[in-house]
Amino acid sequence: MKKNLYFEDVEIGDDIGPIKKTVTDEDVIEFVSIREKEITPSRFTSKEVANNEGMPEAIVPGPMNIALMSQILTDWSDTVCLLKIDVVFRQTVPHNQDLTFSGIVTDKDETGSSTKLECDVVMENSDGVKLVIGTGVIALPNKT
Repeated sequence: MKKNLYFEDVEIGDDIGPIKKTVTDEDVIEFVSIREKEITPSRFTSKEVANNEGMPEAIVPGPMNIALMSQILTDWSDTVCLLKIDVVFRQTVPHNQDLTFSGIVTDKDETGSSTKLECDVVMENSDGVKLVIGTGVIALPNKT
């Protein structure tokens, strides 16, 4: 069960996560099927097509990576409201590999009634290689 966080509970430097996940072939097919009625082989759904394009494995689609990066912030607390996320894809993200998602609070807007926090977020593989990095802006409610 997630802890309800409030703006006053959080300090710059607080860690978010980590969360460990493995994105399976089935996860990617389910994600792709939301947009496509008929799944055709592509670098996202087929290892063979990915191999033909010079990749060792099928890769996770960019929008799915963004959703996963968002989840490290939204899973932190039921009280989180995600306002913005920007990511940089440093490497492709293959299917069926252990991934670690983590974040850190980097700024806290304490001007007046704002409850915005800025956070750095990262997705790493099991070797600690940063595959996707980003920044997010979230809001938390005040206690009062």
